[in-house]
Amino acid sequence: MEAIVSVILESGRTAVELALYILLPILVVMLALMKLLEAHGVLAWVANRLAPLLRLFGLPGLGIFAMIKLLLVSFSAPVATLALMDRNGTSLRHIAATFAMVLTMSQANVVFPMVAVGLNLPVILVTSLVGGLFAAALTYYLLARSLDDGAEGDAGAVSRVKERRSTMEILADGGQEGMKIALASLPMLLLALCFVGTLEALGAIPLLGALMTPLLNLLGLPEATVLPIVTKFIAGGTAFMGVTLDLMNQGLISAHDLNRMAGFVTHPLDLAGVAILGAAGKRVGAVARAAVLGALAGMVLRGVLHLLIF
Repeated sequence: MEAIVSVILESGRTAVELALYILLPILVVMLALMKLLEAHGVLAWVANRLAPLLRLFGLPGLGIFAMIKLLLVSFSAPVATLALMDRNGTSLRHIAATFAMVLTMSQANVVFPMVAVGLNLPVILVTSLVGGLFAAALTYYLLARSLDDGAEGDAGAVSRVKERRSTMEILADGGQEGMKIALASLPMLLLALCFVGTLEALGAIPLLGALMTPLLNLLGLPEATVLPIVTKFIAGGTAFMGVTLDLMNQGLISAHDLNRMAGFVTHPLDLAGVAILGAAGKRVGAVARAAVLGALAGMVLRGVLHLLIF
């Protein structure tokens, strides 16, 4: 019983430090700037300029908006966009391509906090774009080809959302949204760290390490990366970040190791991510299988690129 209490208290301390001193300041600033750019039509302008090119990869106008929100806000930000695509009659092929792209590309709520500990931002953004477009095209032209329902909604431009509030009000609103995301991540962080602590106490980590050693040796990663990788695909990106930062503080994982495995783990393709994004609408859930398969291919491409670069 004493060991359980010790794990809970240690996990709570680490989770609070991560949420308050890393997630909170970065997300508050990023969300505030994001809201300001959205209010002044900058995001809509960018999306509309990129639309003709990215439509070649099977992405409609709203799909590009989902990409920007994923890269600059968090993995949950595109949920509203997917829900709108579900309602406005966007074709299933376009929805599937957008869903696959979102599952493949890097999520801002994990990437930006980890830049502070050595994650290479330019490389992660470039590989994210390459992998996301590959996953979208593969899904649209091959995996979701049989899903075409004849609908053609949302092929047009993204409309600018007009704001009648002052700049300070917009910044404050974005900051408050960032605070909500950071604080909402605290329970998941705590539970994930408790899960990790329990695995360590039960001696399961050496067993997992032994099972994954051949693969880790092939990828050139240390045994310590087993824990964050397993945590990522079970509990999600935020939990992965918490575990990884804790291991980096202990000196068990280096910034080089982080960049080598980043292509495989900095995306919403996990149990939690698929469940949350797939719940955006009935038609979105219907294309989940094709989207996941496309995202798996995109993830492998991203992972290989990171191994080659680093």
